[in-house]
Amino acid sequence: MKSESRRRSLGKSPRTPAATGSKMCHCSDCGKSFTGSHNLKYHERIHTGERPYYCGQCGNSFTCQGHLQRHKRIHTGEKPYYCSQCGNSFTRQSALRQHQRIHTGERPYHCGQCEKSFTYQSHLRQHERLHTGVRPYHCGQCEKSFTCRSTLLRHKHIHTGVRPYHCGQCEKSFTRQSHLQRHQGIHTGVKPYHCSQCEKGFRDQSALYSHQQSHTGQKPYLCGQCGRSYTHSSSLRTHKCSNVKSSDLDL
Repeated sequence: MKSESRRRSLGKSPRTPAATGSKMCHCSDCGKSFTGSHNLKYHERIHTGERPYYCGQCGNSFTCQGHLQRHKRIHTGEKPYYCSQCGNSFTRQSALRQHQRIHTGERPYHCGQCEKSFTYQSHLRQHERLHTGVRPYHCGQCEKSFTCRSTLLRHKHIHTGVRPYHCGQCEKSFTRQSHLQRHQGIHTGVKPYHCSQCEKGFRDQSALYSHQQSHTGQKPYLCGQCGRSYTHSSSLRTHKCSNVKSSDLDL
């Protein structure tokens, strides 16, 4: 009887606030509606700026207790969400779900101006700036500007000479964490990123992404001078160098 009632309940459509007796509460600032006064209270803190939950270790404050608990994992190192395919662990369940797309090949974020699609929404936003030409992140030491903040921070290492990512097994250091992770694969032999179409393994995510384009036929790297496109950024760089050399010979 119990399993039968469970099957019936699973077949029902989600209950509306009216069916559950929940009262809809409305935000007086923006008009958004919420089920329950507690949900409205959390939302209103966006408008008031109230952050009543404080971290005892660094002083950061948060609008709700759940966000504070998630933040504390930065200090404790706790990463309770594990990927069953490669063993990587994460502080947030949402980060694990995003990571799993690397293994499944899912790319739910599509560019409206070309055929490219992306694993992360942030990668789509960054890509869209290639179409718009917007480069909002500027280097204070030279005139270069960039489409994303992380690229600017990496660029600054050129000026400072800082290599903050150190290998624990040899004396090498790197300007990027991804370069360190790729290097560490030499010591461990581990290739945790696998292609969902041919099972080939790779040491880092960027190498997997580059390989996957051989299956899709995408050629996202475009030469601005002649219009030719390439699967890999290294192929585009080689092409540009050959153009420079040939133009020098013409002189």
